[in-house]
Amino acid sequence: MTINVAVAGVKGRMSGQVVSSILESANMELVAGFDIHGVGEEIAPGIKISSPDAMEKVIKEVKPDVFVDFTNAAAAVENVKVAARNNVKLVVGTTGFSDAQFEEIESAIKGNVPAIISPNFSIGVNVFWKLIAAAARHLQAYQYHMEIIEMHHSHKKDAPSGTAVKAAEILSDYIKGKTAFVYGRHGITGERTDDEMGIHAVRAGDIV
Repeated sequence: MTINVAVAGVKGRMSGQVVSSILESANMELVAGFDIHGVGEEIAPGIKISSPDAMEKVIKEVKPDVFVDFTNAAAAVENVKVAARNNVKLVVGTTGFSDAQFEEIESAIKGNVPAIISPNFSIGVNVFWKLIAAAARHLQAYQYHMEIIEMHHSHKKDAPSGTAVKAAEILSDYIKGKTAFVYGRHGITGERTDDEMGIHAVRAGDIV
């Protein structure tokens, strides 16, 4: 069985890799690609980049089984709504959602379509999240100070990364009182409080 896939943000780094993987797969077929850049450019035989403005029309025509989104938070919210109301399953790797945006996404998909939404699909990172959850369960009785420092390449557009934020949320869920996320520090900040968890971002070169 061939899985027909539509991808949003095809000119981006991650989506470009997704497109390449689809084209190399014997079980998947790229049926549509969307981006605000390169509209009309051919990305596969017979497949040209479509404008997001034409997304609903194109989806109705090509009827993808799965819609993959690696765009930005504002665009992803609208893309999810389009896919959900056309009964297309979702894989969303976009990060940087506000609470309100994520509520919009949940409202669009709940009871309508299956969806996988994650800031990182790497097997290694998902194992890492499991490991820090296990560690947190053992550390919750102690008042350790915790800081997260994450590093990415210079092309990374959001900070801190969704992976780092997810790690902070996991620690906060298991360790009582670690609820004040502090994003970097500058100037006279006063003494560190026990409920703080610092999250810091490094952006340089080609760090993976």
